[in-house]
Parts: sequence; structure tokens; C-alpha cells
Amino acid sequence: MFIRSVREVVAGRSLPAVQIGTTVRAAAHVLDQFNIGALLVLEGTRLVGVMSERDVIRRCIGHDENPDTTCVEDIMTPDPKTVEAEAGLNDALAIMSEGHFRHMPVMDQGEVIALLSIRDIPTEYRLMYERFQEYRASRG
Repeated sequence: MFIRSVREVVAGRSLPAVQIGTTVRAAAHVLDQFNIGALLVLEGTRLVGVMSERDVIRRCIGHDENPDTTCVEDIMTPDPKTVEAEAGLNDALAIMSEGHFRHMPVMDQGEVIALLSIRDIPTEYRLMYERFQEYRASRG
């Protein structure tokens, strides 16, 4: 099986991002407009966090916060783990699996260039990784 780089998978995509200070409602509209499950949160061009649909539900709506007055930085995951663009999909999958998250920013020379989703990683990679983890666990 040919291991592709993260760059190959995210090439040509737009950068789903909002700036700090954006309300949760406005960010939720971006999620809906682009049919995506997470957004990068930037301060200028610097990555400061990731906001997911789950964050909106659990940290805003679930805590009776007003999405019209709550800002993304109040509910986002700050300082997210990242993956380099030249990393293999297997490396990205390992980081995501170990961290138990579904979205991860992709970096190139210190700048964020994309947001990788677990759905971007082909099923065969995910199944292979799960089998490998099961094998390792059984070997002690």
C-alpha cells in the first residue's frame, strides 16, 4: 500500500478558518455553509485553536451560553496538536488516534495550511492502524 503524504490529501483546499472574536453563531454558519465539522481559529495568521461542532454543542449550548455573545476562543480547543504537511497519513492517523480527536491542523514551515479530518484518511488506512494497535496490545 502506498503511503501518501498529508499534503497530497489536503492539496487545493480552502482554509476553513475564523478569527478570534468571531461569535459562535457566526462560526456555526461557516461550518454549515461549507458542510464541515471543524474550523481553525486564527489570530491574524497564527493558529490559536480548533473549534468543532462538538465544542459548539458541549461547551456553548450544553452550558446554556448564548451563541450570539460567546466567542469562538471561549469554546475552542486551544493549542491543538498539529501535523506537518510532508508527514505520511499513517503518522497523522497515529497522532489523531492517540489524541482521540477527529480534526488536526496541517502545518508547512510554521504556517497553518489546512485542516485534516479523520474522514480524509482512507478507510483501509484506519482499519490497518486499528489492527496494528490490537496486535501490539495482544503482544503486551
